[in-house]
Amino acid sequence: PLPPLVVDDEEAVALAVGMQAATQGAVAGIEEPALRALTKVVQVMPPRLRRRVDALRGVTVPSTWGAARTDALDPEALIVVAQACRDSERIEFTYTTRRPGPTNGADGPDRPLRDRHVEPHRLVPLGRRWYLVAYDLDRHDWRSFRLDRLADPRRTGARFRPRELPTADAADFVQSGIRNRPGTWTVEAVVEAPVERLGHLGRWATIEPLGPERCLLRMATDDLDWPLLALGGSGAEFEVRSPPELVDRVREWAGRFLRASGDCAR
Repeated sequence: PLPPLVVDDEEAVALAVGMQAATQGAVAGIEEPALRALTKVVQVMPPRLRRRVDALRGVTVPSTWGAARTDALDPEALIVVAQACRDSERIEFTYTTRRPGPTNGADGPDRPLRDRHVEPHRLVPLGRRWYLVAYDLDRHDWRSFRLDRLADPRRTGARFRPRELPTADAADFVQSGIRNRPGTWTVEAVVEAPVERLGHLGRWATIEPLGPERCLLRMATDDLDWPLLALGGSGAEFEVRSPPELVDRVREWAGRFLRASGDCAR
């Protein structure tokens, strides 16, 4: 651990705002540690500084590049759930589920909000979304909940003894649920790069070597833009094997970029 740090009011507010931006994906790959740090900072902040952070957040528009505004998270709810996970404290919240749409991977109309009473276990950032892994006390089983569909989390004050997950870890539990969920895509792509080069994607994808300089990436997702961003950001040549919808998305993006470069050349 680091030695104790002494910061003034302005620095404390800046830290909280910066870490909040990181939890929302401002810097890829550090969302989870940023949330842990933000939880600790907010907990020890006096009310006057909390009000300053809230005021600054109220006049700041977060970046939503590559994501729909409907997926936006409430930072306050994120902090409440994170603290409950840390303290092994039961929480209640309302939750909206969606019916599958007419095409694969699409969401249909929202179902009504339902009250949930759970024992929170871990928060998992997956792609551009956050998931809560928790034991549902009404259904007597483990569940994962998308945080952008979770509202008004309330800490109950009731502590619990953590249960054992049925999978290796929380990230594996979420990934298994997505793979088995109707209305999602299973992505397969051959990447002309060694496995080590894609190590940063290991949390969200399965990567198998096909040789010293080639690998196979598999990913389950309900958002085709995310695997396209991940593959494009690898800096390596790749070939999409499935699904056909991702091939169409690659062609769409390629045409858009080509048109943009042509305009710049002129």
